[in-house]
Amino acid sequence: MADDQPLVRRGLALMLAPEPGFKVVAEAADGAEAVRLAHECRPDVVIMDIRMPVLDGIAATERLTVELPGCRVLALSTFDMDEHVVAALRAGACGFLPKDISPEDLVAALHVVRDGEAILASRLLTRLISAHVTAPAHRPTPPAPSGTDGLTPREREVWRLIACGLDNTEIATRLGVSASTVKNHITGLFAELGVRDRAQAVIAAYETGLVTVRREA
Repeated sequence: MADDQPLVRRGLALMLAPEPGFKVVAEAADGAEAVRLAHECRPDVVIMDIRMPVLDGIAATERLTVELPGCRVLALSTFDMDEHVVAALRAGACGFLPKDISPEDLVAALHVVRDGEAILASRLLTRLISAHVTAPAHRPTPPAPSGTDGLTPREREVWRLIACGLDNTEIATRLGVSASTVKNHITGLFAELGVRDRAQAVIAAYETGLVTVRREA
């Protein structure tokens, strides 16, 4: 875990110590130390603070994503501003949670990230969608944005619905197909986009123009 506050690091270590399946293998006070220790200890998951000296959590996450792709990063920060969330996900973090979550939620999130999935606090994903994305519930499927010509029309529609915040069951209902069919579309979609999870897919949707940035009146 990486955090510039010793009390936070010690508290997290003590909290995780009795949890079965988890072992804290290293503690880092800055991003550079986190990268170095990750190379030495090869953890499955790194809990990464965002604002740290020497090398911040975003830059450290970007390095780990490139240098140790098997090491997954869960960003944990007091500052859950949208730009930090987006920057962490762009850098390759598999999740972003505010530090005011409960210990139980943090443990559950670590299980999710360790098992290869991604997690983003519901309030953060909802805020990102409401603040940045405008995607009406019913409109014709738009043409493929630049760089996504390999997507099928159905994959583009699934992508748009993900950007609206719909889960797999809701997408299946909207399209009149099975949930397993939706899952297959999402697998192909993520592979074509080069993203690992729904949060990155949402960001890619408005960055490529599939959906538009909300403009204040």
